[in-house]
Amino acid sequence: MAITHNAAACIFAHNHPSGIAEPSMADQSITSRLKQALAVIDVRVLDHIVVGESDVVSFAEKGMI
Repeated sequence: MAITHNAAACIFAHNHPSGIAEPSMADQSITSRLKQALAVIDVRVLDHIVVGESDVVSFAEKGMI
């Protein structure tokens, strides 16, 4: 989608069916891998947002990006 839309940056978001918004190790790993892959085509990752039942966690706000 980033290539199709000629994006300079992107933001990822997903929900946790468990209802707990705290990012998992898998979330951190995939974010890192996506950042590396997108860097090859000069697309920055601005944030990854995890949505829980009553909370939202931003990787950028936690300094994880």
